[in-house]
Amino acid sequence: MQNYSLKYILYARKSTDVEDKQILSIEAQITELRMFAKREGLNVVEELIEKQTAKMPGRPIFDSMIDCIEKGEANGIVCWHPDRLARNSVDGGRIIYLLDTGKIQALKFPQFWFEPTPQGKFMLNIAFGQSKYYVDSLSENTKRGLRQKVRRGEYPSLAPIGYLNDVRSKTIVVDRKKSKIIQEMFALYSQGDKTLEDVSRFLAKKGIVSTENNILRKDRISYILSNPFYVGLFRYSKEVFEGKHNPIISKKLFDKAQEVLKQRSKPQRAEKIPKAYCGLLHCGNCGMMITAEQKEKYYKGTNRNVIYTYYHCTRKSKTTKCFQPFIREEELDQQLSSLIQKVSLRQDWANFMLNKLKDDENQGSQSCLAFVLENRDKISHLKQKLQFLLDSYLDQVLGRDVYLQKKFEIMSELKSLEEQNIRFEQKQNVWIGPMKEWVNEAAGAAKIAKSTDLFAKKVLSLKIFGSNLILENEKARGNALNPYNFLASEGASLTKVGGRGLEPPSLTASRPKRDASTSFAIRPWLNFNKFETGS
Repeated sequence: MQNYSLKYILYARKSTDVEDKQILSIEAQITELRMFAKREGLNVVEELIEKQTAKMPGRPIFDSMIDCIEKGEANGIVCWHPDRLARNSVDGGRIIYLLDTGKIQALKFPQFWFEPTPQGKFMLNIAFGQSKYYVDSLSENTKRGLRQKVRRGEYPSLAPIGYLNDVRSKTIVVDRKKSKIIQEMFALYSQGDKTLEDVSRFLAKKGIVSTENNILRKDRISYILSNPFYVGLFRYSKEVFEGKHNPIISKKLFDKAQEVLKQRSKPQRAEKIPKAYCGLLHCGNCGMMITAEQKEKYYKGTNRNVIYTYYHCTRKSKTTKCFQPFIREEELDQQLSSLIQKVSLRQDWANFMLNKLKDDENQGSQSCLAFVLENRDKISHLKQKLQFLLDSYLDQVLGRDVYLQKKFEIMSELKSLEEQNIRFEQKQNVWIGPMKEWVNEAAGAAKIAKSTDLFAKKVLSLKIFGSNLILENEKARGNALNPYNFLASEGASLTKVGGRGLEPPSLTASRPKRDASTSFAIRPWLNFNKFETGS
């Protein structure tokens, strides 16, 4: 016979968490509970099904069941086990409180005995406590396992784009296809002329999109570009660790991308596209920049309008009134071409220098070897500092925030030194490449001077003269920077020496000195006393 004095709510719950793997499915719970209610003669007024973990309070269906009980619409619960009702202290306390106030008069479980007596409430409290203890213990065991995995250098999460999770070995391996795209992505953004939207569109063209098949958002692109995972490190719990996975980009390229990200994070103002020679010259009178404007002229004979570009001072000086005249772009172009031709390198000189570079390239560089050995000592010292830092943290001499910050700084410096060693061991004569580039550039300067590519002339002029170009009284002038300055000097001009014909000048250099504007050293062998050329 059914007891209609009590109204029961049948509640079934199942989550996908680890602790619920051995619990019956929702369908099995409903079937068993219906049979149990029928056998016990329980009056079930509603059935509620929830698919959510009970580790934290805030389950919507459970909360609605409690509301119904508080309103008096029901006064009993049928459930498979107490851990289906609560695995946290808040929800368990609500059930106990409703029992104390008489709102809940009966709890029925097929696998657990309960009576609304002090002893029954005590046993129910124990059941709720066991459920919470199981969850807490399992969570702590899981975290301990993850921390051990991190200490072994294994990333305890899903692999980022460019890598794959190997389910067999439970490691992270390089995705051969997408890793190349990530390399291209970093190289593209590191150029400094691409936005995050450009990078997102680039990835979309390569087939890397979101799960909804949309292009990746800017914040996702920014996260990828700032993720140290791609250089062999990874973050876990706000701390940086050395990973076992293979890096797919160099630390140098990663640092360059971080610089661009930092610059791009500042507000950018929209700038107008300047004319070819804007930003190249200063006014010789007031020191302000030279700007450009276009004027249209009508030719009656040909019945057409012609647009000319004129360059002039911006006249923005607050202390000097400037009345410098305008100059046509064609005239300024001729003057710049003349200045570039004066510092161009003869082809026979270029051939001689390239041959010397080839000889130098075949010789071993002892200074590079010394640099590598010095770096190795620094690396060993940094590793000792890292161990000392860990010991200080474990001895509670340092706080966690200071420890994490110093550890990140040391590991970042360590990674940079290791990468420098690899580069120097592979490329001991790294200066030769830029030197060859300059020789070819200086030899091809005359060709650029004769061309009509104004932007190519501007780029070359900046390399040769830097910010030394001045426009005054419709005349452009400027002093060349090293190493172009010796080509423009009087001593660099060809002179007649005895009866041997023309020969290049003597360039004295006791020891290579690095020049920031050219990024290579003037070598001691640049002495042309014995190098003769034809007339």
